[in-house]
Amino acid sequence: MSTPDVESLDFDQLYQGNAEIGPAGFVPWDIGEPQPLLVEVEAAGELRGDLLDAGCGLADNALFLGGRGYRVTGIDASPTAIDRARAKARDRGLDVEFAVADATRLDGLDDRFDTVLDSALYHCLNDDEQRAYVTALHRVCRPGATLHLFCRSELLGTAPGPRAVPEHHLRASFREGWEITRLERRTYTTAFTTNMLPEGFPTDVPQDEHGRFLMPVWQLTAVRRP
Repeated sequence: MSTPDVESLDFDQLYQGNAEIGPAGFVPWDIGEPQPLLVEVEAAGELRGDLLDAGCGLADNALFLGGRGYRVTGIDASPTAIDRARAKARDRGLDVEFAVADATRLDGLDDRFDTVLDSALYHCLNDDEQRAYVTALHRVCRPGATLHLFCRSELLGTAPGPRAVPEHHLRASFREGWEITRLERRTYTTAFTTNMLPEGFPTDVPQDEHGRFLMPVWQLTAVRRP
């Protein structure tokens, strides 16, 4: 199985089941439950106030947080993903706000959030988009707001998938306007199992108890300076 360049991927087509990235209807980061790293952060009491889920996709994270009583806004550039997220929220009786929005602009959301979750969005953006996104995040966060970001690290080398983001890149990107309080190597649960990994992946990839590939990532926490 080959994997297209994530930066050129049509995410709306992916959510419609039309992108060639795996079996029909397969979304690599849709694991049918909240991301374990997020569950860990929430259990540690590190989330507060009005919360933005940037690049929410099919909303398992946003709906988990809504069910825990947080005031959540989920945004995604894919109308299909947002339609499906809204339907899931209605089915579960959860009051979670969803909107189609460009994460590099975040128009109309100025000075609104106390916490931001980026669960594998940043590494899908090119250099210019990343710079615009960091600027937009600063604008929509209140002073003292906290960003929790998970993105692919360089440990898989040139293996297919989203772009690898080295430590120095993250430190440079969040040098101005932010204080990094955590930057640790962790793993991120994907929907890929061993027999589904794209060509070029190492054969000794770590897995969870369900056989799902664990992608090496950076866990970054940063606080917005005034």
